[in-house]
Amino acid sequence: MAGKNEFFWRRLHSLLGVIPVGIFVVQHLIVNHFATRGEDAFNKASGFMGNLPFVIFLEFAVIYIPILFHGILGLYIAFTANNNPARLSFFRNWMFTIQRITGVILLAFIAWHVWETRIQKAFFDVEVNFDMMANILSNPVALILYFIGILSATFHLSNGLWSFLVRWGITQSPTSQRISSWVMGVLFVVISVIGIRAALAFAYPDLFIG
Repeated sequence: MAGKNEFFWRRLHSLLGVIPVGIFVVQHLIVNHFATRGEDAFNKASGFMGNLPFVIFLEFAVIYIPILFHGILGLYIAFTANNNPARLSFFRNWMFTIQRITGVILLAFIAWHVWETRIQKAFFDVEVNFDMMANILSNPVALILYFIGILSATFHLSNGLWSFLVRWGITQSPTSQRISSWVMGVLFVVISVIGIRAALAFAYPDLFIG
């Protein structure tokens, strides 16, 4: 990538990271959080999403293709980017580096998660429901890997939103960028708690259902 082409592709990469990928991540975590209300609540919420009209088309057009594009281009950026501490502050340089690391982790995690859920449903006629997730997350190693995946996703989204606002000229002044850092920090904590609670609800449902 060079010149105007690089500018265009990086803009598109940034946009897809927010719309639709970022929106999907938040929606997915919220649906999973219904597990804290019990098996029936999660199955109902998950079933509603799974029975939307043209769900296969929606999954490919809104989820799989954008994630694949964002991920492949993200890998290119991750392995060609120059972490320049002279250009970025110490804090922002670390955020830049962790953004790339979490992106690589997410590609592996998403591939595994899709294999454990959607591929099992498509090829082995296994229902994606509370029991499936509880069975997966009953393994302590899998639960830890899910924690890593969830935190990678929530950090990548939150920090990516900060970068999106800068790249698209929404937050240009140092003051607006500082405010944005705090807002995205709060967002990271909130959606991380939602995701971690959902995983724990599958692994240890008695913690939430009295």
